[in-house]
Amino acid sequence: MTREEFHAIVMAFPGVEEGPSYGQPGYRINGKFFTRVRKDDASAVIMEVSFDERDLLLEVEPETFHFTAHYKDYPCVLARLETLDPDQLKGFLERRWRKSATKAMVRARDAAD
Repeated sequence: MTREEFHAIVMAFPGVEEGPSYGQPGYRINGKFFTRVRKDDASAVIMEVSFDERDLLLEVEPETFHFTAHYKDYPCVLARLETLDPDQLKGFLERRWRKSATKAMVRARDAAD
């Protein structure tokens, strides 16, 4: 996946705003961090991933998923864009979006679906 494809997927979620994060484009929803791509390794920061799920992802898809010491204590995982499946990204982002969006935004999205 390219950065442009990543950007398009992220911006398809209602209410997402782009802004700087660690000197790179970052994305927020309702003022809360949503995701970003790390400059160091072109990996997306994927939130709302439990430690057990992260361990499984690292074991099953080590070419895609990893984390650094900075993220070890956070429920998240890093995903290399070049091997990240777009549908998998959408699923992870949906989880984060539902937690960060307002209840009215979630209701509106559910009603539209």
